[in-house]
Amino acid sequence: MGATLQALSRTGQKFEQFRVARIQAFRGLAQTDIDVALAGDIVSIAGMAKATVSDTLCALTVNEALEAQPIDPPTITITFGINDSPLAGREGKKVQSRVIRERLLKEAESNVAIRVSETNSGETFEVAGRGELQMGVLIENMRREGFELSISRPQVLFREDEMGNRLEPIEEVTIDVDEDYTGVIIEKLTGSRKGEIVDMRPAGIGKTRIIALVPSRGLIGYHGEFLTDTRGTGVLNRVFFEWSAYKGPIAGRRAGVLISMEDGISVAYALWNLEDRGRMFIGSQVQVYQGMIIGEHSRDNDLEVNPLKGKKLTNVRASGNDEAVRLTPYTQFSLEQAIAYVNDDELVEVTPQSVRLRKRYLDTHERKRMKKAC
Repeated sequence: MGATLQALSRTGQKFEQFRVARIQAFRGLAQTDIDVALAGDIVSIAGMAKATVSDTLCALTVNEALEAQPIDPPTITITFGINDSPLAGREGKKVQSRVIRERLLKEAESNVAIRVSETNSGETFEVAGRGELQMGVLIENMRREGFELSISRPQVLFREDEMGNRLEPIEEVTIDVDEDYTGVIIEKLTGSRKGEIVDMRPAGIGKTRIIALVPSRGLIGYHGEFLTDTRGTGVLNRVFFEWSAYKGPIAGRRAGVLISMEDGISVAYALWNLEDRGRMFIGSQVQVYQGMIIGEHSRDNDLEVNPLKGKKLTNVRASGNDEAVRLTPYTQFSLEQAIAYVNDDELVEVTPQSVRLRKRYLDTHERKRMKKAC
């Protein structure tokens, strides 16, 4: 402790010189302060401001950096914002943008795979990372800590080359799957997801290994489909491969959504009548609000519906009018599925107890006005 060290990049370039202020080492399961670190110790060092993973810390007389693997660059970005829905603050305690900002910056200090940047509004923050599953882990940890958040659809990061051409991230996907499911996997990767198969070979008894190069855009929301297609038996691994030329548009969700037009408690009779319009995302006796997405429309346009409409009661008796209402089981999204499902004009409302889908603009007139402006 107290020694002066320098930090070298992977190319051997010096970019920081600092004095070691503190050293901690693992002793059993706990970290304790030590004065001298010996070879083989796993230690934490305080005092540096810029050095991070893959950099070399060494004496001032050393000019050659150690070999290190580069960190995969972020490929997607998600916007974290405050929960501004009518149900905000009912389930979580940490709802202010200041608290969310501090938590994200703290995460960025220990998780080198993500980057946090602030937006002009001051109430939203852009978090760049390696995939929606990594973002899902961060969001899940935050909701368990009592945070309430509004999460946008993942957006892929693009670059431009020297000629001004648009580049997008390509990932190398390695899949181990039963031979019976190779057909559907290849069809989905090489079809609408714009992937390219580079290798396919046997990987044991009844198993096949598929290696493909797929745009990061094509992998958003694919993990859930992959588990369904392989009956949960497939293994998928993905790593960043290169920046390549833009491969054209990739089709997203084609169906519209059913949007609640009222605030209140959903009624079974209303949902029963709405089942002809599409599949439901909520059950009866659920708190809903104007602008909340309660189901998927069977057509490609959004439809505003009233899930609070009860059955009209009269004094006239008629046979066959009092049949019991039997609702079809509704679709329940996981956090990762919800993030991949929403469109650009929609958000995922995340609280410690609930995951809801909603429109970015809750008022119907404001949605129409913003749609015309676009």
